[in-house]
Amino acid sequence: MARHELLNDPDHTALLLVDIQPDFMNAGPLATADGDAIIPGVRELMQAPPCGVLVATQDWHPAGHVSFASSHAGRDPFDTIELHGHDQVLWPDHCVQGTAGAELAPSLPWDHVDLILRKGCDPQVDSYSGFRNNWGPDGKRPPTGLAGYLRERGVHTVLVCGLARDVCVQWTAQDAVDAGFHAGFIWDLTRPVTHDNDQACQQALKAAGVHIVEAADLTA
Repeated sequence: MARHELLNDPDHTALLLVDIQPDFMNAGPLATADGDAIIPGVRELMQAPPCGVLVATQDWHPAGHVSFASSHAGRDPFDTIELHGHDQVLWPDHCVQGTAGAELAPSLPWDHVDLILRKGCDPQVDSYSGFRNNWGPDGKRPPTGLAGYLRERGVHTVLVCGLARDVCVQWTAQDAVDAGFHAGFIWDLTRPVTHDNDQACQQALKAAGVHIVEAADLTA
């Protein structure tokens, strides 16, 4: 199989590894649907990357984060509240700074990564995307600095994989396009919070101009 057209210039392409952390994997408090299954394919891409730059994002919340259901009396995980003028899903406590569940998955070769970007550190603002935080009290979504880093590395195309498909990976891919990058979403190297959202996720990605690809499309 020929490589996907997104890889015509691999030296100026980045692989974004989104939130591949134990708390989002099979035994975690915010487990995705069979999240562990992406590990072999992700490891293969990391060991023989199809592109020149590798970046990992790491969800890194302080205890008592505003997105935790436990921070809101009478609320349960997966309830939705209004926060800073927008819907906010309340999650089980997850990826708390300094805990084992917040570490990057220990079975992957993180020494191959050029940059590890921590997000979700503001106790009052959630952060799904690797490129921008969610809305803050001022109604804005401030950048994380990832776009500037990639531009200074000469990157014009990003390939996105990781957890969770229908939240942080989707938002990262959509924000990549908004930031002016070409974006590919490696569908089989993501897993969702629930497969019920798969069709809506694909529709949203296509509407944003994100290319949906498979890992096999990235090999010669």
